[in-house]
Amino acid sequence: MKEKLVTQQRMRTQAVRADDGLGPNTDIGARLRALYGAVQDEGVPDQLLDLLEKLDSAEQAQKTKNAGRDGE
Repeated sequence: MKEKLVTQQRMRTQAVRADDGLGPNTDIGARLRALYGAVQDEGVPDQLLDLLEKLDSAEQAQKTKNAGRDGE
């Protein structure tokens, strides 16, 4: 049953490709846009945000430490 659905989808996709005149690049572009849109909608995990905040704090501390050394 699943194979039949996949075959039908391929036939529809091939028919659309033949009509648009752009070939396989149209399908690839549409899939890439859909994937990119899905990634944009996901959001950033809290653990990653916490890690980025720690990195910013460490960078600021390093800059402050280096600024103190430059003033000596």
